[in-house]
Amino acid sequence: MKKILNGKYRLPAVLISLALLAGCASGAAESSDSAEGPEEIRLDYAYYSPTSLVLKEFGWAEEEFEEDGIDVSWTLSHGSNKALEFLNSNSVDFGSSAGAAALMSKANGAPIKNVYIYSQPEWTALVKSAESDIESIGDLKGKRVAATLGTDPYIFLLRAMAEEGLSQDDVEIVNVQHSDGATTLNNGGVDAWAGLDPHMARLEVDSGAELFYRNPDFNTYGFLNVREAFAEDYPEHVGRVIEVYEKAREWIQENPEEAAEILMEEAQIDQAVAEKQLERNDFSSPVPGAAQHESVLEAGRILQDSDAIGPDIDVEQLTDDLIDPSYAEETIESSN
Repeated sequence: MKKILNGKYRLPAVLISLALLAGCASGAAESSDSAEGPEEIRLDYAYYSPTSLVLKEFGWAEEEFEEDGIDVSWTLSHGSNKALEFLNSNSVDFGSSAGAAALMSKANGAPIKNVYIYSQPEWTALVKSAESDIESIGDLKGKRVAATLGTDPYIFLLRAMAEEGLSQDDVEIVNVQHSDGATTLNNGGVDAWAGLDPHMARLEVDSGAELFYRNPDFNTYGFLNVREAFAEDYPEHVGRVIEVYEKAREWIQENPEEAAEILMEEAQIDQAVAEKQLERNDFSSPVPGAAQHESVLEAGRILQDSDAIGPDIDVEQLTDDLIDPSYAEETIESSN
């Protein structure tokens, strides 16, 4: 029944109240819908990322999202190239790679951003067999060198040769996955190998292979990358993934021997090999910043000089677009 006040219809108070309640309920439903997370969070793990192995071992990601009804799945990345392929094909939401490899992938259109540093490793060097007479970069001219294209060891090789005035045309690069590179070097199929741990450490321990060229500054950082679409849709969940990564990183620093055991069991390597690999990792700086920007930028310039990145690409802008410290800054600073 309508009432008239000053010539206008007026709804009874009870109807107004019901309408307001309905509006609130509708608003709450919309808010609930927008706050919903994904049904599943897809993480990768890699033998070159001890942090991911510890996180997977203890199930901390599963615990974090269990009450939300969000499943967590894991995919093994055998190298940065595989992690970036998984990200680009929407097979994982978070992927572990070297910084320079992530930059090259982004230059080729991969919709990714770096949100966390899982370690600062010296995970690559140039390796020769115990019997080889190679002594320096210059000795590689005309030789066969194994490397996995699109990964930090490959980029490390390019930077090392550029420093000595050589280009990739001066060697024959044999493109094989990291573990196959170790095997090929050991079998005499190549003269040298742009190595990656733990395979590199295993060859040192098992066959007396030598790292004839080392340069920690040419090792770009361990990047945890996220698909841009995931970050845009679920920024809170990006922060929560970083939180559990932080738990794993801090645990490694406090329990290096136990971390080596996890690496040993997961990668099926000897304890001595696992310990050697961990010794070459620095877990102290998880927030992307100026050091990572400079490292990746320098690698990007070498990649552009070698035509791995197109000449029309602004490498500095590309680096800016790739590295986004805001998620780690907010997550880590709020927990301190």
